[in-house]
Amino acid sequence: MMIEPSVSLQTALRATLISDPAVTALVQPERIRSGSTRPDRFACVMMGHAQTQYLGRASGDQHLARVTLDLHVWAIEGADTAKAIGFAVSRAVIAMPDAQDGFDIDHLDQPRVIWLRDVQPELSYTHGVIEIEAVIRWRD
Repeated sequence: MMIEPSVSLQTALRATLISDPAVTALVQPERIRSGSTRPDRFACVMMGHAQTQYLGRASGDQHLARVTLDLHVWAIEGADTAKAIGFAVSRAVIAMPDAQDGFDIDHLDQPRVIWLRDVQPELSYTHGVIEIEAVIRWRD
C-alpha cells in the first residue's frame, strides 16, 4: 500500500542504501535514517527536508507527484571521508530500481551536492547535502 509519496521515496532510498555494500562499508546501516538535526554518532546519512508536489492524474487511474528530499552526509573523519560516502550514496541512488513497493519512479535526479563548512570548525565535522528529485507514479 502506498503511503505519502515522500515517505514512500524515503523508505525506498533507505532500503537501497542499506543494501549497497559500498555505502555500508562506510556507514553502519543503523546510521542511515531520517532526521533533521546534527547527529550524535558518525559517520551517518540522514534523510530530511522532504517536499511533495502533486502533479495530477495519469492514464489508468494513476497519480503523479514530484518529491524532493535532502540526504545529509555527516562525517567526523574529514572531508575526504564525507565525500567518499557522498559518492557511494550517489552511485547507489543512480542504480536504484525504477519500480518500488507500491510506486514507480518515472524520473530520478540528483541536481546538486553541497559541501558545507561546520560552524564549529574545532569539531572537525564535514557535512554534505545531496538533493534528490523524483517523479513517482502510483495507483490507489
